[in-house]
Amino acid sequence: MTAKLDYRWHLRQVMASRSMFSTTDLLEPLAERGIRLSSSQVYRLVAERPERLSLKILMALLDILGCRMDDLIEPVPVTGAGRRPKKAAVVGGDGNDGVGSLRPKRARIAPVEQ
Repeated sequence: MTAKLDYRWHLRQVMASRSMFSTTDLLEPLAERGIRLSSSQVYRLVAERPERLSLKILMALLDILGCRMDDLIEPVPVTGAGRRPKKAAVVGGDGNDGVGSLRPKRARIAPVEQ
């Protein structure tokens, strides 16, 4: 069975280790390498884990920060905790089965005696 991998993104930590504490510190060095990103794009690159990343941007970051790829990207095994499908609540039962025992009961209308 093939192991499933995920990754951790360490750009913010690598920047901090090089005294770069503002996301805008990357704007000029990226522009010098021909990469024009808006300040919001750079913020998302630093603050969030990118799902897609251009190799040109990755190479520029490695050059700017003087680091290796494994300094920025750490592969980690996928944990199974968040991958389980949700169970549907069972109606009725002994009260230990979700909201089933908390459901309202149908009203019964009795005929009025005259």
